[in-house]
Amino acid sequence: MSTEAVIVDVIRTPVGRGKPGGILSGVHPVDLLAGVLDTLVNRNDLDPGLIDDVIGGCVSQIGEQSYNITRNAVLAAGFPEHVPGTTIDRQCGSSQQAATFAAQAVLAGQADIVIACGVESMSRVRLGSSAAGADPYGSRIRNRYPDGLVNQGVSAELIAAKWGFDRDELDAFAARSHALAAAAQESGAFASEVVPVPGVDSLTDETVRPGTSAESLGGLNAAFRTDDLAERFPELDWRITPGNSSPLTDGASAALIMSAERAEQLGLTPRARFRAFSVVGSDPLYMLTGVIPATEKVLSRAGLGHDDIDAYEVNEAFASVPLAWLADTGADAAKLNPRGGAIALGHALGSSGTRLLTTLVNQLEATGGRYGLQTMCEGGGMANATVIERI
Repeated sequence: MSTEAVIVDVIRTPVGRGKPGGILSGVHPVDLLAGVLDTLVNRNDLDPGLIDDVIGGCVSQIGEQSYNITRNAVLAAGFPEHVPGTTIDRQCGSSQQAATFAAQAVLAGQADIVIACGVESMSRVRLGSSAAGADPYGSRIRNRYPDGLVNQGVSAELIAAKWGFDRDELDAFAARSHALAAAAQESGAFASEVVPVPGVDSLTDETVRPGTSAESLGGLNAAFRTDDLAERFPELDWRITPGNSSPLTDGASAALIMSAERAEQLGLTPRARFRAFSVVGSDPLYMLTGVIPATEKVLSRAGLGHDDIDAYEVNEAFASVPLAWLADTGADAAKLNPRGGAIALGHALGSSGTRLLTTLVNQLEATGGRYGLQTMCEGGGMANATVIERI
């Protein structure tokens, strides 16, 4: 059996605003993902017929993203018909889980070459539309949580209140995200990871707003307050706004994962190896806090400490999430999302996991860092974490 799963390449599309008129809103999500798959094999001169599986993440699996969008993208990319594809949903961590499943298949000796990928077109398939107006929970969950579960924005509010983050701290973190992402754009740091989308002229991430300041964000209103929620949670003063949250986004991303032996046989140079994985469940009311135990679990499995990690990618679903993560882990804030995070670069749900992996690999290469850790909070109270090692 193989003893090492390596990352040969990682790529992503530019980020588009997840609303009509965004740069990717005119592209069918199957075509968006197919373009990334096609580019990935072409730029590595890989015969797609050698691929054992394609595992993709997508959250809103309805309409244009239904009927196993990953398999449809495999066919749309022109891969041989014998190459399979499957679509998974671990909410925001779907494509990070796809990468974990791909690496685990390689480590188990059940596959030699797997593509992990993800896509979400939030401009074309509305967030929450997959419920189709039905009850996604059922009576037994309602009995377990009689007061009712809440949306992620309210969870972010509960986290901000519990950890004591005021509005200024949240907005300052959001401004930091835009400043770092804008600097990365300006320096060309994203040039090696962002690939063209057929029919789209731009290679620039559309959601980054250079010049954003905490002061400019301070005038935005709370996004998730309702009278009913305010009555239920009187302790909240409603600090989460569109400015300190990740925006709705379109995007696709992919990682080429294989055994070290297969890479050598094909004359391909690995860029990183997987060191450890973790996945945890957490309180579904505070559903975004799983990144904290997931981080400690994956570090323990890797036999590493925070001092060993050179860069972190912690998904910025809301500013309160990475701030709580920093507070509880004691990690070095300077190593956190050094090229900006989802508040600036967007959160195309099914694509975000492999988008973070793409940025993390490139950050380690640019700085000469050895170890990187990524972690992603997820709807329903879960989180994934992954440690990679640059080769």
